[in-house]
This record gives sequence, C-alpha cells and structure tokens, in this order.
Amino acid sequence: MHRLVKLFPFLVWFRLITRETLKADLFAGLTGAIIVLPQGVAFATIAGLPPEYGLYTAMVVPIIAALFGSSHHLVSGPTTAISIVVFSAVSQHAVIGSEEFVAMALTLTFLAGVYQLAFGLAKFGMLVNFVSHNVVIGFTAGAALLIATSQIPHILGIEVFRGLSFYDTWNAIFESVAGLRDGPREGIAALRSWDSILVLAVGLSTLFSAILVKLYKPRYPNLLIGMFVGGIVAVLLSGQTTAIKTVGEIPALLPPLSMPNFSLNTLKSLAPEAFAIALLGLIEAVSISRSVATKSYQRIKPSQEFVGQGLSNIVGSFFSSYASSGSFTRTGVNYEAGAKTPLSAIFAALILVLIVLLVAPLMKYLPLAAMAGVILLVAYNLIDFKHIKKTYKFSKSETSIFLVTFLSTLLLELEFAIYLGVLLSLMLFIAKTAAPEVHTLAFESGHEESARKLRSIRTTPLTQCPQLKIIRIDMSIYFGSINHIQKQINQIVDNQRIYHILIVANAVNFIDLAGVEGLLAENRRLKELGGSLYFVSVKNSVVEFLQKVHFIEQIGKDNFYESKELAIQGIYQKLDMKKCEKCRALVFKECN
Repeated sequence: MHRLVKLFPFLVWFRLITRETLKADLFAGLTGAIIVLPQGVAFATIAGLPPEYGLYTAMVVPIIAALFGSSHHLVSGPTTAISIVVFSAVSQHAVIGSEEFVAMALTLTFLAGVYQLAFGLAKFGMLVNFVSHNVVIGFTAGAALLIATSQIPHILGIEVFRGLSFYDTWNAIFESVAGLRDGPREGIAALRSWDSILVLAVGLSTLFSAILVKLYKPRYPNLLIGMFVGGIVAVLLSGQTTAIKTVGEIPALLPPLSMPNFSLNTLKSLAPEAFAIALLGLIEAVSISRSVATKSYQRIKPSQEFVGQGLSNIVGSFFSSYASSGSFTRTGVNYEAGAKTPLSAIFAALILVLIVLLVAPLMKYLPLAAMAGVILLVAYNLIDFKHIKKTYKFSKSETSIFLVTFLSTLLLELEFAIYLGVLLSLMLFIAKTAAPEVHTLAFESGHEESARKLRSIRTTPLTQCPQLKIIRIDMSIYFGSINHIQKQINQIVDNQRIYHILIVANAVNFIDLAGVEGLLAENRRLKELGGSLYFVSVKNSVVEFLQKVHFIEQIGKDNFYESKELAIQGIYQKLDMKKCEKCRALVFKECN
C-alpha cells in the first residue's frame, strides 16, 4: 500500500470523500469554472496563443496536478506570470500566433514539465525553502506592469507592435497618442480619432463594471460580468465605428491532441527558457499551497507537488495545453468556497468543459478592448502591495531581493530575471548562514556551580577565566561557516592569548567534512601552544557523524563532555597552575 501511495498519491485523499465533501467540492468547482473562463482566454492572449489554448489548459492541467500533487486546495492552470514568460521565450523564435509559435509553446511546456518531474523524483522539494518568496513577489509585480503595458494599446484603440521591450512599448504608445509617425510604427492611428475614443469607452466600461461588482457584490464573478458589460457596450457602439475588434470565434471542442516540436534545434533553443519556467512554476505552486495550508492545517509535500506540476505540464503538452502552475486567485477562491479535497479542481475542469461547449460560440463577440480591461484588472490584483510594504519596512535584504527581481523583470530578459532573483536569494541566505553568531559565555557568580548558568557576556558583564574561553556557536558548522568560526577562534588566540577553548555545541545541528577539517586545524594549532579545543552538549546525531569520520579519535575522547560541570572539572586540570596561583578572578569552584 505504501508503494501504491507513492505512485498514486490520490489514493490517500480518495478515502476522505463523503457525500458532504462531494457537495462542497462540486460547489467550489462550479465557482472555479466560472472564474477561469475569462482568465483562461485572457492568459492565452498574454502568452501570444489563440484564446482557446487557455481554456484547454484549464481543462487538462488541474486534473493531473490534483491527482498527483499533495495540496488539497491548490488549483493549477494558466497563470499571468508563466504566460508572459512563455510569450517572451517563444516570440524570439517564431511569429506570434502562428502554428510554429503554438508548437514551440507546447515544446516549452513539455521541457518545463520534464525539469519539474526530475526535481520531484530527486526529492529537491526542500530547495524551495532557500528561495525567498520575494522573488515571486518581485517577478509577479514586474510581470503585472509588463502585462498592463501590453494591453494599453488595445484599450486605447491604437496599434503597437507586439514583442517590444517595456521602454520601447511605452515610447510607441506616447508617439501614437501624440500622433507621431516614424520608423516601423508608420501608419499608427492617433488617440484623438473618434474611433479610438469609442474603443476606449468599451475598455473602461469593462474595467469599471468589474471593479464595481467586486466592491459591492464580491461573491459574483466580476470579471465575467465586466466582459459581458463590455460586449454590450461594443454592440451598442458598433453602428458608429468598425474599429472595435473582437477576439474571434473559439471552437467549442474538447482539448485536441497535439504534438510538441521535438527537433534537436528546438529543444536546444528552448531548454534555458524551459528551466526558468519550471523554476518559477515550482516556486509559485509550493508558495501558494503552503499559504493555504497554514489555514487548512494540511501538511504539504514539496517534492510531491513538483511531481504533480511536472506530470501536468508533460501530459498537457500533448493535449493543446501550455505551461502552467498554481494560481493565486483560483486557489484562494477554491478554499474560500469550501473545497475539502482536490476533487474540487477536477470538478472545475469538467464543468469548464460543459461551459465551453455551450458558451464558446458567443466568445467571437467579445471585444479586444473588453478583454484588455479585464487583463488590466488582473494585472493590478497581481501586485501584493501589503507584502511589499511590509518587506520594505522590516527587511533591507528582502527588499533588495524584491527590487532586483522587479527591475530586472522590467528591463532584462524574463528568464534571466528569475535566475537573478533566485541567485540573489540564495547568496543572501548563504551570507547569513556563513556568519553564525559566536557568543562568549561566562558563569553567573554567587551560586553553587551546579545551579549556575552560562550567559552571554553581551547581555551581562561577567568575570571570565583568563585561561579558558567558553563560546557557543549558534549554527551548524559547515563549508560556508567554518571560515568565520576559525576567524573567531584566531582572534581569541592572537588577541587574548587564551589557548583552551570550550565550545558549547547544543545549537549545532550538523558538522560537515569541511567543518571537521577546519576544527582539526585549529586544534592542532592550539595544541602547539599548550591548549586544545573541547566540546560539551554535542547532539547525538552530530556525535555519530564525528565518530564515523574519526574526528573524536583525533581530537581525543577526553575533550568531549556531557555537562558543563564535568567539562570545567576536566579542563581545569589542564590549565597552567602557576597562572592560577596569581589569578584573582576565581571563576570556578575549583579556583577556591
């Protein structure tokens, strides 16, 4: 059974299904299907794909991710951040919207899924713990501005080439608004034309109606209602202009079979971008599932989540679905709607199939300006202003991660922005762990030694022994921190001329080989000077490793103690008695 659960994790939550959970999941699924209908079309548009591909993705991906993931509430599917990376990656190699573009987007999806599945099978889920959530926050905020920028031409009724950089797009918008005509943008209509004003009316009516519904009727599908209002306004204005363009007809079909482009050149050219999408998707999915798990008290398995995301993208690439991840919006709505098991995500996908078969023919009347209004609202909601404000107020290092990721998203290649944010996050983490706190400890006076406690001299000025230094290392001793620890020991030896050093190791969770070699080097030096390193309160797991690598044997078993009293008794016998006779500190009971 244990092996079956590993292969088919859905067997665990299948046992939780009851008549009550079915009702709750069905209602949550219905709510999710209504929400994803406009989002799927919008996200596919952002990715440069035909609108139906967003709906296909929302039909296929959630089912696979729900069956093979670990979260009970995570809803996977098309997302804004992933969509804009897909557009950025594929637009460099193919004409936007062409058959080649679609095939390469599917190849990109397949490769991203392979990366994610490999990470999951290799149990790399814990690595997400070392990547700051501000990487996702910064990238998402930058992507939101890029998305909003790409939709401004549609809502203003002007034409701007797609695929331009953030700066070039805004430059083209300003030139169009001013009525300028130069270079490749020759022939762009100016905003002052009557047609552009009518198009703007459609976009603004969509935007404002969606906002009003959200404010006064938060339980209603505000995006869907906004698109409906925009469509009505477009119909009313259609007699005065022909400039209001529509999305076009969406086929009322089930996700058709598809075949990614597996040519060697395509795989080579898309592999780096696929890795960036895989990384972003994993960070998104685990971050979202964990945030919901804190409310539902569920235990998330990151590596299993990796497997679920990887399989959903691999399978999806053969069913006309493009790269996906966990959705912030739909997961939150799914939980708030009362979902109990991953069956809610499966219901949402199946209900969406029924809705598309009925509603898809009507989508051809949806104006691009109305779609732009919806996407602008989605982009705004992507920016987590509260989290950004909190980060700026309390953490300079996390603020730097956010700013670097945010600015590089706007100004550099999107996949490079992801790498840069993750790299900076890891560098700051290593920098923190590479300089552990090393406290100098001393005994409180005035009590029997058996009842006395060691305290840091930073908080309380205490008398110290001039021959024995007691220090506590508040972190593990590994390749990243051993250099800092050696510097602290060298300062004690060189500046204070103390050659007996007792390390209180109750906060040391592990010591690696680099740490072992560094400590042995310091012990050899101290022995040459007539002293040594001593250890007390070493954890059992650490002792087992130190025995295995013969560290205890080389240091000496007599240098390891179970309690501070035994440590002082043992080390006192090794001190220079001539110095003790002249000493007036009288720190230990043996001194008397």
